[in-house]
This record gives sequence, structure tokens and C-alpha cells, in this order.
Amino acid sequence: MSATNPTRTQPQPQKITTFLWFDNNAEEAVNFYVSVFKNSRIVGTSHYSDAGPGPKGSVMTIEFELDGERFTALNGGPTFKFTEAISLVVHCETQQEVDYFWEKLSEGGQKVECGWLKDKFGLAWQIVPNFLLELLTSGDNAKTDRVMRAVMSMKKLEIDDLKRAAAGN
Repeated sequence: MSATNPTRTQPQPQKITTFLWFDNNAEEAVNFYVSVFKNSRIVGTSHYSDAGPGPKGSVMTIEFELDGERFTALNGGPTFKFTEAISLVVHCETQQEVDYFWEKLSEGGQKVECGWLKDKFGLAWQIVPNFLLELLTSGDNAKTDRVMRAVMSMKKLEIDDLKRAAAGN
């Protein structure tokens, strides 16, 4: 079937997909992530065969979408662990949205600082109000400094506190 065939049943994969390596709990993690984000779904699952390296019939990979963004989770064994060198950023419009994702994703994990958290699977997330990005790109260096000092003093980012910092209060 050609890529331009309009009868294609599978959506064309995105050009770049984030691939997440789990020890043996990819299915649990994916089910958790899909439950947290609206407009999310599991796209497909593959299983290990006789060739391994996982036990025959166990989940090898799960392709899933979180709010339209594709990811793949792999049960790859204990060789690699997540670090903060890679994090997923959740862009939020309101404080209510910040609060929701902060609480849901940090449940069983660790609330770090500056809007960062680690979920119960060890994956790092940044829960960021879009308002912060506007402040940091305003071109006003004094405002940016005040806002960054405020961010550095917070765990969960608070929009009202960022507004006060931007105003110099």
C-alpha cells in the first residue's frame, strides 16, 4: 500500500517518536499516562516471540498517544534508567491545569523543584504554564530575572506568584 493511499487504516507515524525504556512495567506506565491525559489512547502492542530477549508472549512495545503526541514504551529490562537529562514538558493554560498534572503525575513519585517532578516510574516531567514562557521571552531582562528568581523558589509553579514577580511585587 502506498503512503498516499487514502484507504490506509493505520495513521502515518510522526517523523520523530519519543521511545521510553522501562524495565518490565511499560504496560502499567502506559495505562497510567493514558488515564492522565485527555485525548489519549493505546495505538498498538507487540509481544516477545521465541527469539526473546523477553519471555515469549510478554509485552515488548506499546505505541501510544498522549493528547495526539506519539510515544513508544519498551519493556527492555533493567539495563537503562530514566534521568533528568530527558524530560517531558506539559504546557498548561491555567493554574487548574498545572495543579491537575502536577498532582496526577507526581503521585507515587517525587515533587522536585522549578515545576519539575519525577513520576512513579522515574520519568521526569516539567509542568509549565504557558504564561511563564511569555514572561521569559518578553525581552525585559529585569522582569526575566525577577521571574527566574521566583521560579527557583518554587516546587509547583504558581501563576499568580509569577505575575507578582513579573510586576516587581
